[in-house]
Amino acid sequence: MGHDITVLGLESSCDDTAAAVLRGRKILSSVVADQTALHAAYGGVVPEIAARAHAEKLDLCIESALSDAGVTLSNIDAIAVTAGPGLIGGVLSGVMMAKGLSAATGKPLIGVNHLAGHALTPRLSDGLGYPYLILLVSGGHCQFLRVDGPTTFSRLGSTIDDAPGEAFDKTARLLGLPQPGGPSVQHHACDGDDARFAFPRPLLDRPGCDLSFSGLKTALLRQRDQLVADQGGLHTQDVNDLCAGFQAAIRDVLVEKSRRALASSNGLTGFAVAGGVAANTQLRTALETLSSSRGLPFVAPPLALCTDNAAMIAFAGAEKFAVDGADDLTLTARPRWPLDQSAPAALGSGKKGAKA
Repeated sequence: MGHDITVLGLESSCDDTAAAVLRGRKILSSVVADQTALHAAYGGVVPEIAARAHAEKLDLCIESALSDAGVTLSNIDAIAVTAGPGLIGGVLSGVMMAKGLSAATGKPLIGVNHLAGHALTPRLSDGLGYPYLILLVSGGHCQFLRVDGPTTFSRLGSTIDDAPGEAFDKTARLLGLPQPGGPSVQHHACDGDDARFAFPRPLLDRPGCDLSFSGLKTALLRQRDQLVADQGGLHTQDVNDLCAGFQAAIRDVLVEKSRRALASSNGLTGFAVAGGVAANTQLRTALETLSSSRGLPFVAPPLALCTDNAAMIAFAGAEKFAVDGADDLTLTARPRWPLDQSAPAALGSGKKGAKA
């Protein structure tokens, strides 16, 4: 089988149940059932609720993806599934579904690292050649990766505590804004003054590309409490200014760390950003300006491919299959699965535990 095989992809690592059919780089269908309404009352993703919803929706998403693509399981050449990292209940739901389909149809089974799905998305969307640098920035992860092949990744830096998306979600909760936090904070930041509050830029005084966002969230909490104590509550403009200052701080940190990561890498074909937080327009613009200043093409995949989806899993599965072949039915679900096996584990933890 070549790179243009037809792959059914499954994704269920967090709070999006997704299925897609891909042929080469052509997305024949992509179905995503999000769980925003299920978790809205809790201010974040509840693992047990997420796992139950995946179990209920996976078969429906697969049926829709096959129908939308105009194919049947007999037309599929391989089945790719997120096997980690992520919330173990959701990952297990997807893996068991994929193993059942593989056993029933005899189609090859490919276990995909969810982070590899994001990291290879610039190749799916723009055909970016190896090697390239990518900033993978999402709700549970934040890493700088040099991508030299479909299974060859070098981690240049990562968060030692909260990921940016996690920090956006917590900030939204602190300010009484709806989830998911990223879009809510960005919306209010548009009408805010990012210079009103002096938020810190964590770890910029230290060398290297590691990041930290927990202290930034704490600084916002203290500023919010001070405003409440001084004036008896928060005004709309206070919320807008807090959001703007918080967003600007994250942007500044990510841009400076990206500058360092680019300076430490040679022979790159481009610089890319992927993951849910890559949907932030202010961050995209700043990173594009940085990449242009270094004479490198900048790739930011379409927003639908930045958030969790199964098309990226199908593509990463096809890329992996061409190099390593298929997995067997002993494939297991993994809550932790670092892309760079040689790099030491990052310190600290967030809502998904120790960072890869």
